[in-house]
Amino acid sequence: MRNADAAALAVVSDSGVFIRRAGHAVARAAKQMMSGAYGRRVALVAGPGNNGNDGRVAAEWLASWGALVQEFPADSVTETVFVSREYDLVIDAAYGIGFRGTWSAPIVVDVPVLAVDIPSGLNALTGEVSGRVLVAQRTVTFAALKTGMVLNDGPFVCGEIDIVDVGIDPIDDVDTYVVEASDVAAWLPPRVRDAHKWNHAVRVVAGSPGMGGAASLVSAAAMRAGAGIVHLSWRPGDTVSAPTEVVGRPLPATSWSSFLAADDVRFDALVIGPGLGRGDDVGVEVRSVLQSVHLPAVVDGDGLIAAIDPVGGYSALESRGVSTVLTPHDGEFAALGGDAQSVDRINTTRSLARTTGSVVLRKGPTTIISDVDGAVYLVVSGDERLATAGSGDVLAGIIGAFLARGLAAHEAAAAAAFVHGMAGSSCPTEGTIARDIVASVSDVLTEVCSHVG
Repeated sequence: MRNADAAALAVVSDSGVFIRRAGHAVARAAKQMMSGAYGRRVALVAGPGNNGNDGRVAAEWLASWGALVQEFPADSVTETVFVSREYDLVIDAAYGIGFRGTWSAPIVVDVPVLAVDIPSGLNALTGEVSGRVLVAQRTVTFAALKTGMVLNDGPFVCGEIDIVDVGIDPIDDVDTYVVEASDVAAWLPPRVRDAHKWNHAVRVVAGSPGMGGAASLVSAAAMRAGAGIVHLSWRPGDTVSAPTEVVGRPLPATSWSSFLAADDVRFDALVIGPGLGRGDDVGVEVRSVLQSVHLPAVVDGDGLIAAIDPVGGYSALESRGVSTVLTPHDGEFAALGGDAQSVDRINTTRSLARTTGSVVLRKGPTTIISDVDGAVYLVVSGDERLATAGSGDVLAGIIGAFLARGLAAHEAAAAAAFVHGMAGSSCPTEGTIARDIVASVSDVLTEVCSHVG
């Protein structure tokens, strides 16, 4: 956005045009938040830069509509207290995306806050909060989202976000995107009229004694996400209770790769890892499968650790020659060699994708997907309802189905994360379990795909 601002300013004779547009948009949002302007009392916290100027233009509009606006300099409000008996709204126009350092915001008691472009003190890149910030009920941002608004503390402090066009267009080298329903609808090919079950077949290798639930959830989710048929194989021991529609056979004790490669031409994608358990023997088998079974693959759960050769490192991933999606949470991300402690979650995810030669889907409140070339897709559709045992297995199954339906690896991962989040968000706010998420997948897909174009 800094580059886009500079490019826009280079081609206009009146640089104030963008400030006037931004200020008017802020004023309209403020009026809406207060259900009118006449007689309303507004506190404007304004900084010395363009962010403050946006706020001052908003104040002029509000005053013209009958509001009483009082301006407070951003550098002198540390001890100021705004309370509801004195103000109807606080506008935070202190600092914008270029702010560095720490700002101690005023104290606001029972007064809604409207942030201009970004809550002051929020790092626009990483979503880190520096010092004390005002938690906004609404943020009016310009031209495009800033990555920090959807990462770490960003969603909490931004509240509802309005993206306003003020005539500044993001430049052509944008490489970070927020996934929307229209993207998923465009990526997913419709089922053709003469389709049959082997058009989108998924091979699942998951489950072990005591972990049969993971295998069942992966398989059911793949079916709900459009797999025509699912064949499930699990480590020998307990019998896995697979969904009725799933074909199930246990793996042999050894030589999994030979067993799976014997008919891999019948399948369109592989999901390997959920509930397989740990151990050197598992690692040897998983790496052999990844090198011998030439199907687009999702590597999840226990398969992530097994995929790393203690001697050869990422060789099982780098030598595949077909698409691979890795789906780590932060602990697994670190085990794979990623820097899980860095606040710059986007660039560390990019780095691991390049290192492994795989698409990396990094789980979290905001899911980050990076392809090998560094393009990043952010998914914000989920919430705390996904924090339940087995939710990750459901996601792996959806990705596998989307790979089988012909999506590129980064599209399959990003679309699946979006659908997974929407399915979770459609479940009850309390008591949601992974089976509930599976049951919602087909409804979400039907709704998403009905809005093509």
